[in-house]
Amino acid sequence: MNPDDLATIVLAAVTAAAQRRGVAIEADLDAVALERPRSREHGDWASNVAMKFAKPLGANPRELAAELVEAIAAADGVARAEVAGPGFINITLDAASAGELARVIVDAGGAYGRGARYAGQRINLEFVSANPTGPIHIGGTRWAAVGDSLARILSAQGAEVTREYYFNDHGAQIDRFARSLVAAYLGQPAPDDGYGGAYITDIAERVVAAYPGDLAALPADERQEVFRSIGVDFMFTEIRASLHEFGVDFDVYFHENDLHDSGAVDRAVARLTELGHIAERDGAVWLTTTEFGDDKDRVVIKSDGEPAYISGDLAYYLNKRERGFDRCIIMLGADHHGYVKRLMAMCAAFGDEPGVNLEIMIGQMVNLLRDGEPVRMSKRAGTVVTLEDLVEAVGVDAARYSLVRSSVDSNIDIDLDVLTKRTNDNPVYYVQYAHARTRAVQRNADAAGVDRATFDASLLTHESESVLISSLAEFPRILDQAAQLREPHRVARYAEELAGLYHSWYAATRVAPLADESVTDLHRTRLWLNEAVSLVLASALGLLGVSAPERM
Repeated sequence: MNPDDLATIVLAAVTAAAQRRGVAIEADLDAVALERPRSREHGDWASNVAMKFAKPLGANPRELAAELVEAIAAADGVARAEVAGPGFINITLDAASAGELARVIVDAGGAYGRGARYAGQRINLEFVSANPTGPIHIGGTRWAAVGDSLARILSAQGAEVTREYYFNDHGAQIDRFARSLVAAYLGQPAPDDGYGGAYITDIAERVVAAYPGDLAALPADERQEVFRSIGVDFMFTEIRASLHEFGVDFDVYFHENDLHDSGAVDRAVARLTELGHIAERDGAVWLTTTEFGDDKDRVVIKSDGEPAYISGDLAYYLNKRERGFDRCIIMLGADHHGYVKRLMAMCAAFGDEPGVNLEIMIGQMVNLLRDGEPVRMSKRAGTVVTLEDLVEAVGVDAARYSLVRSSVDSNIDIDLDVLTKRTNDNPVYYVQYAHARTRAVQRNADAAGVDRATFDASLLTHESESVLISSLAEFPRILDQAAQLREPHRVARYAEELAGLYHSWYAATRVAPLADESVTDLHRTRLWLNEAVSLVLASALGLLGVSAPERM
């Protein structure tokens, strides 16, 4: 029995109680959500459904709970149901009903846990989008790991997800980058507002090698344009390669310049004018975002006819909606809090629903530690820690896992020393080792002649098995929550919990018999449970973009 099956039983009990009272209620499975009790003594599942529906039904919560318990306890697969506290209901499944989940998981294979919450929805997920002025820094690396994991999780809930990188190859930062390359070419110090580090010299040397003519003969402005155009291409090629090696690839690389060349800004202004949200004041064109909660109206076209910064946001958002995306999710760094209100006002001005058609995620800072001290300098980038630095120190799997396992709303400290240890203190090692152990158990079972020819869920009566099965039952709910809340870290924390329960089960039971024992149906049934855990761990790790090793 999975949680949805049990929720259906609870819902039926609530509906029957309402009918007996002649009361019409609107309730679905989400309304009778189940939770795992903190203490195993309180059963497999708990529900506050009696307290939730007591008022609509005109009943005392504890008395309603007693009424519901009677119906729930009578259902097939339920060993007992009890009232606790002011009206909580604790439910314990019988071993056969609970253990049947192992076979369900194995039969489903990698599909177990997936859902359809976003089926039929097209989601544009924009993340990283770092300017091609240097290697990806550690903040951008966090977004790469989190964004890619979120895309996988949303896809697992039925969404059609497009990973998008917004490529800015013009503007003040690009000009500073070009001037920095020219300075390196001329053997001069980097400009005060420019970029330093060995990578600048590397790119400058590559530009010189790639240019077919004589750079020294060019006028200064033409020479800078050569370094800009060729240097940006080289830098972005490096960025894409680094991200690919990190396991992150994008479906769309959108060039900012395309917005202006395609007339998208003019179309956005025209649309907003039709909707009555454009005003002309002091020779400039304004978007009246104060109508939608912004702290001030925003200039779209300046009095000199040049587009203001927000014009690109307007055009880009409209472009995404014109491409057919139902939801647009943008991941921004910690320094972008001020953008949220104006972007949501922009969304509302287009007649869309903020938080639905447009979502903004703000990520916090990452601090790397080694020997208890902050790591602040890159060998190549000079002033910042980069994606390559992190991967070189701990590897792709540990890097991705460490960046995903915490909420994006929180600053995180990553101890590089811990991530290189092959101990339980290292969370990624702990989970990966659990998966590798499931495969070792399978190999040992094969050698001992244990197969899955028989499955008898009623034999899974050990306390560690009850706890392990309850955790496996949680996986679909965890994935659903992670997708809804845009929180991939929930999957990582779940994987760690499941790994711990599996290690405990491994220590307390046997799948392969001892040398003087015969193979029994209990061994065969436990092999099913072992495979179920293996599949769920591999699925969870895969959704995080982390490998599930066969051996460690």
